[in-house]
Amino acid sequence: MEIQAYIFFDGRCEEALSFYADKLGAELMLKMHYKDAPPDANRPADPKNDNMVMHASVKIGSSILMMSDNCMTDTVTHDGFKLSLTANDLAHGEKLFNALAEGGTVDMPWQATFWSKGFGMVTDKFGIGWMVTIPNAS
Repeated sequence: MEIQAYIFFDGRCEEALSFYADKLGAELMLKMHYKDAPPDANRPADPKNDNMVMHASVKIGSSILMMSDNCMTDTVTHDGFKLSLTANDLAHGEKLFNALAEGGTVDMPWQATFWSKGFGMVTDKFGIGWMVTIPNAS
């Protein structure tokens, strides 16, 4: 069994894919747009969504993160969760934290804590919450 995060964006999935590739080294595995889906008479496609991302998968480290533009509802919220990103070492963790903070909001500055030599929380410019940490032995 495996759990993977699936994040919905409000029309900014393409931008998020580029941002995560640049800042986290995310490797694009799959990307499909709504215009790529076969016609469905029971659910006619809205042409305004043609270039929106229907589904994308990226690999970040050894994890898969899935995402798309949410064309099913009018609003997207990212309340009640944060993605946890474990870096290789202190310098790597701080670099990732600072990269995710660009254009976002620092919720807890990068710092040593009683459980880790490096930990911080940030909400990125897409409204996605992140906790960046390093293994305690680093």
